Amino acid sequence: MAEAKRDYYEVLGVSKDVDEATLKKAYRKVAKKYHPDMNPGDAEAEKKFKEASEAYAILSDPEKRRQYDQFGHAAFEGGAGGAGGYGGFDFNGADFSDIFGDIFGDIFGGGRSRNRSQGPMKGASIRKAVRISFEEAVFGCEKELDVILKDPCPKCNGTGAKPGTTPETCSKCGGKGQVVYSQQSLFGMVQNVQTCPDCHGTGKIIREKCPDCAGTGYISSKKKISVKIPAGIDDGQSVRIRDKGEPGVNGGPRGDLLVQVTVSRHPIFQRQDVHIFSTVPISFAQAALGADIRIKTVDGEVIYNVKPGTKTDTKVRLKGKGVPSLRNPQVRGDHYVTLVIQTPEKLSHEAKEALRKFDELAGNTLNQAGKNDGEKEKPEKKKKGFMDKVKEAFDD
Repeated sequence: MAEAKRDYYEVLGVSKDVDEATLKKAYRKVAKKYHPDMNPGDAEAEKKFKEASEAYAILSDPEKRRQYDQFGHAAFEGGAGGAGGYGGFDFNGADFSDIFGDIFGDIFGGGRSRNRSQGPMKGASIRKAVRISFEEAVFGCEKELDVILKDPCPKCNGTGAKPGTTPETCSKCGGKGQVVYSQQSLFGMVQNVQTCPDCHGTGKIIREKCPDCAGTGYISSKKKISVKIPAGIDDGQSVRIRDKGEPGVNGGPRGDLLVQVTVSRHPIFQRQDVHIFSTVPISFAQAALGADIRIKTVDGEVIYNVKPGTKTDTKVRLKGKGVPSLRNPQVRGDHYVTLVIQTPEKLSHEAKEALRKFDELAGNTLNQAGKNDGEKEKPEKKKKGFMDKVKEAFDD
């Protein structure tokens, strides 16, 4: 008895209203997973690969998909589908060229997605890290970094060839930097493009290498680069320095230098976006009577007038004393201060007497739990145990 075929949509893991692009993406994923070249000798993988290919051949054709949606597998019995499983399926009319170009490119290192242009290409970026203080992040600063940079070799002028000689055109790729390979697949010959293994994509072969640069065409040296850190930068953000990275390819521009900034913690201030937060202790007298206090900000100390009767955890806003905006340095956030009343731990005899006198005048709170105001709680009397009674008998 012939094995029952699975639903084509189920095979590819898509819904019945799938669009063409999603269908192709789903098939590419399944085909790559079960391709015989990825699973040599695995009969089950080969079967699933053929099953997926048959499903895609039907669903990618609008007319065949319409028939399948209406009649199911019965629409192709005796013809394309056949009762003999997936081996006899006719793939004529199905376009697999771009898909298998990608698949074979992934498998063998080539394919359309791996094609490299031999035109000018920008060089790779270099990454460095720098640590700055909280204040430097707020107001900006300038740092000097040591960076290893490559420059064209002065002896060979960047050719990589020994002076008096010149690079030769690569015979394998004809100077193109790419070679085309043909790969036999289940659906015929598939061509894919790879970077030339002899010249590594340069199109040139250096027979006699420059002794100074060993044929690379570049000399590495340590250089000091000044980096301007903008005001308002936050922890983890980066500064890009143009044209201070790796040299370009085939005359392309240099890459960039990316400097990642780490901001050190501050003992007093904390930052959130463009705002700064801090806590300032005040005495009970300052809170009760009011007073001028000094508050530290990134701009220096400011005088703030504490209003009489201020409660602990009162929030104070110092407008414009926060962090400048990266987009507009003229705009700054605010500094939010939390006032916390400090309770003295040690008082002199005179201070205690003065505080008692103050309490008597302010409501006599120290004696609110006196004898006349309620029944004083007595300590719980311990019940006598057996040994306690024995001890009393001997004492008598």
